[in-house]
Amino acid sequence: MTITFVFSLAILIMSVVIHEVAHGYAAEALGDSTARLQGRLTLNPLAHLDWFGSVILPLMLSLLPGGLVFGWAKPVPYNPYNLRGGKWGPALVAAAGPASNLFLMAFFALFLRLFAWSGPVIYLASSIVLVNLALAIFNLIPVPPLDGSKILFAILPYRLRSLENFLTTYSLFFVFLLLFVLWDFISPLVFTIFTWLVG
Repeated sequence: MTITFVFSLAILIMSVVIHEVAHGYAAEALGDSTARLQGRLTLNPLAHLDWFGSVILPLMLSLLPGGLVFGWAKPVPYNPYNLRGGKWGPALVAAAGPASNLFLMAFFALFLRLFAWSGPVIYLASSIVLVNLALAIFNLIPVPPLDGSKILFAILPYRLRSLENFLTTYSLFFVFLLLFVLWDFISPLVFTIFTWLVG
C-alpha cells in the first residue's frame, strides 16, 4: 500500500464524512433530528465508515488503470415524514451532500489558483479537488440510492411515479452498472473539469 494511496484514501474518507454530515445538518434544519440522536452529526470517521464503500472498493479501484480512488460512507439516517417542505424536503437533504463536495472542490481550486505552493501542498489540494468533484458528479446521477434520485423524484410529476418504483427496485443493478461500466464514460468528464479547475 503506497503513501499516495493512503493520502487519497484519507481524503476520500473525510470528504464522504463531510458529505454525510451535511445530509444530517440539512435534515435537522428541516425538522428531523434522527442523525443527531444516532450520533451521526460528527466528523469522527468511525461513526460513518462503510467497510466496503470506504475501504475495500477504493483499494480495488486503486489497482485499476487511472487509479481514481472512489467510495462512500454509511448513509446518514433521517425520517422524511419529519421534514418540512413536503416532497422537496428529501430533495433538499439529498442536495446538501453534493453541495458540500462542490464547496470543498471550489475552495481548494481557488486556493490553488491564488497561491503558489510547494509540490506536496499542490498534490494535497489537487487531490481534494479531484475526489470531491468525482463525489459530486457521481452522487448527482439520478439513480437510487444516489442523491440525484431524490432530486429527480421531487421533480417528477405524479403520473411518472412508476419510474421511481422501477429505479428503486433495480437500484443495486444500476449502481454496479455505473461503477463498472458507465464510469468509464463519466471519468473523462471528471478529469476534463478537474484539468480546467486546477490548470
